[in-house]
Amino acid sequence: MGDRRDRSGIRLQSQVFYRSPFTVVGRVRSFRHAAAGLWFVMRSQHNAWLHAAASGLAVVLAVALHVRVRAFTVSEWCALVIAIVTVWVAETFNTGLEVLAEAITHERHPILKIAKDIAAAAVLLAAAGALIVGGILFVPRFAELLAGAGGVN
Repeated sequence: MGDRRDRSGIRLQSQVFYRSPFTVVGRVRSFRHAAAGLWFVMRSQHNAWLHAAASGLAVVLAVALHVRVRAFTVSEWCALVIAIVTVWVAETFNTGLEVLAEAITHERHPILKIAKDIAAAAVLLAAAGALIVGGILFVPRFAELLAGAGGVN
């Protein structure tokens, strides 16, 4: 395989792998970069605030129903956490793709629009899946709560 060059003329070697030595300071920096990325998502994406509200509400409801009606199993807690995290992962990737598209060009481009629409669809699918998981977990407990409240005089 010959050397290739990127757009700026920098030589790319496909056989060379980037290796960084492990350092505690490097790991701390990587966490700081990740936190900065999450903070960027929170302050720049209106839907992230909706996800935060929905995530918080789901956890508060789960704790309340866990105590008031019947305990959630470990598997149910795992399903809830996975559903919440999946939505957040999709939203952060979507935001990253949008930022990258803006870095490429500020002009409208049909292929970038398709890519951004697909990333937004991933968030929609994750949110729909989380809603289904929430329904499976919460609806029976709400039904039990209402049935118990209806029988008390």
